[in-house]
Amino acid sequence: MRSPAELDVRPVTSARWKDLCTLFGAQGACGGCWCMWARLPRAQYASGLGATNKRRLHALVKSGTPPGLLGYLRGEPVAWCSLAPRESFERLERSRVMKPVDEQPVWSIVCLMVRKDMRGKGFSRAMIEGAAAFAKKHGATIVEAYPTEPGAKRMADTFAWMGLASAYRAAGFEEVARRSKTRPVLRRAL
Repeated sequence: MRSPAELDVRPVTSARWKDLCTLFGAQGACGGCWCMWARLPRAQYASGLGATNKRRLHALVKSGTPPGLLGYLRGEPVAWCSLAPRESFERLERSRVMKPVDEQPVWSIVCLMVRKDMRGKGFSRAMIEGAAAFAKKHGATIVEAYPTEPGAKRMADTFAWMGLASAYRAAGFEEVARRSKTRPVLRRAL
């Protein structure tokens, strides 16, 4: 078994684009999303599923501002985390569940993905820790997340695309709001 301590977390740059494509696979991580769900209005996101959303994410990567982080295990990409200042994610502003808690500036984690064969080994927490460190390095004082808390009911992995609340709590996040039974708003001060 490999240790989460071995995970090397790096920002996605143009040089790492092929690694992100390898991790996401032909389906773009989940049905052509290419991690654009939170960044676009619903209609624009839906009309771009697949190749268009892939081009959009690639344009973000080429712009020089990393849209997220890759986790490498012995040089192989095994995990992804999308984070940025909250205002980068248009969809959050319109969400009843994920609307702003207050006026404080936050960075938001909107996607957390670990390759299927690596799940359940602590890599989510390692990615969350890497995201917090990256955000702090770039001036953030608070990181916010909107994970799933399924309770006793088992859910399909695809529905946990923002991660599980237990991994965030293990990384020092605390609940600051709950507008949905299964999706708390969690924060960590940096």
